[in-house]
Amino acid sequence: MKIKFASAPAKGSIAVAAFDKAELSKAAKDADKASGGAISRAISASRFKGGAGDTLVITAPSGIDGDRLVVFGVGKKKPDGNALEQAGAALTKAVLTSGETALAVDLEGIGDADGAGRFGLGAMMAAYRFDQYRTRLSDDKKPSLKTLTIATGDDSAAKDAWKIYGAVADGVYLARDLVNEPSNFLRPPEYAKRIEKLADLGLEIEILGEKEMTKLGMHSLLGVGQGSVAESKIAIMKWNGGKKGDKPLGFIGKGVTFDTGGISLKPGQGMDEMKGDMGGSAAVVGLMATLAKRKAKVNAVGLVGLVENMPDGDAQRPGDVVTSMSGQTIEVLNTDAEGRLVLADVLWYAQKTYDPEFMIDLATLTGAILIALGHEHAGIFTNDDKLAEGLSKAGQATDEKVWRLPIGPEYDRQIDSPIADMKNIGEGRLAGSITAAQFLQRFVNDKPWVHIDIAGTGMWSGSKDARLPTFGTGYGVRLLDRFVRDNYES
Repeated sequence: MKIKFASAPAKGSIAVAAFDKAELSKAAKDADKASGGAISRAISASRFKGGAGDTLVITAPSGIDGDRLVVFGVGKKKPDGNALEQAGAALTKAVLTSGETALAVDLEGIGDADGAGRFGLGAMMAAYRFDQYRTRLSDDKKPSLKTLTIATGDDSAAKDAWKIYGAVADGVYLARDLVNEPSNFLRPPEYAKRIEKLADLGLEIEILGEKEMTKLGMHSLLGVGQGSVAESKIAIMKWNGGKKGDKPLGFIGKGVTFDTGGISLKPGQGMDEMKGDMGGSAAVVGLMATLAKRKAKVNAVGLVGLVENMPDGDAQRPGDVVTSMSGQTIEVLNTDAEGRLVLADVLWYAQKTYDPEFMIDLATLTGAILIALGHEHAGIFTNDDKLAEGLSKAGQATDEKVWRLPIGPEYDRQIDSPIADMKNIGEGRLAGSITAAQFLQRFVNDKPWVHIDIAGTGMWSGSKDARLPTFGTGYGVRLLDRFVRDNYES
């Protein structure tokens, strides 16, 4: 679907706004009058309230030069960006497969140019589909809507805003595609090849293989992938859009392309969802693509550790001890606590090689975060209050919310090992997400750092939010792009 902007809606099927308590906007009042009161009658016969996300479709009303007149709710008379995203998403869902090919949205007087961009972003998020492997999809279930034209008072400013939000939409699509991709098509070498193609956007790409990682002493990461026939990789993406000499912003992602649990085998039920255990890496890849597409005025580096955790005759065993790149030794008591082993070496390599301004890692790391926060918030753990505050504000602004949880030396005893420097799991089910973060902190060397556990937000099949598809959400791209824009670009 393509998003366009115009100064006034063209003839044809149109969408107009309503506010709380079904109060009509000026455009909606005009359409109601033109249609002989069709909107008023339809509202009286429905449960439409005008809240953000409400829609009402009126087919072929008299007096309207189009097949449909759609009323969409925005809630308050001065809706914020999230409400406009929700409105754009709900509207798109209502007509996406209806047979309609083009729809004009009258947003004049509702929000500013940035709001028009947010409306378009919501529409694009709702239009996302992952149909690559569906060969017998009937025509009536295929998307028909090709163009959404948003009419606003200042289409020039809206087009400028779309340079940002269009790039964000592309980044979210990329992240979703990666998470939704079946793991037999996205093993680490193939994943690395797809990342290499992002050089076309202006990113500098470097790929480390097992030979290079062995020389670097990355036995923590390599141990996770040693049971797979697919070679483990680290993909590095650099964007140089800031001042020469400025430290890059550092983003690190867990990219376990499939997680069986290894020898500590997961239960069979639901294991298919472990194709999405690389959601943290997908967010980093999507973010880096977004920064490049919108020509962000920052320097940034994204690093993703790509491995496959399989049970095999050569797989890592519970009780093994490995030496990380940092020189610290790890007793691996559970091979299903593998994401932290991957991140340990990538975090260490990132700070030693690039000395970033900060490091933010994202990972579908623990089931415990789902118990604590469900699907509504990602958990953040950090040694830096300023980073926590910035991410919290960005989360509120984008509806990719985060909630800070504690770390501290009192949790260290849970991961101290009697035979190595540390063990990779804590004590039973106690504070599982916290002890995982505590483990990662041992590899950041007091560098400003945030760990974002997205196990609940990166994969979600039951959301009622029209912006979110089934399964891979692309969580993290909008959050981090907003965080960068608000705090590191003038």
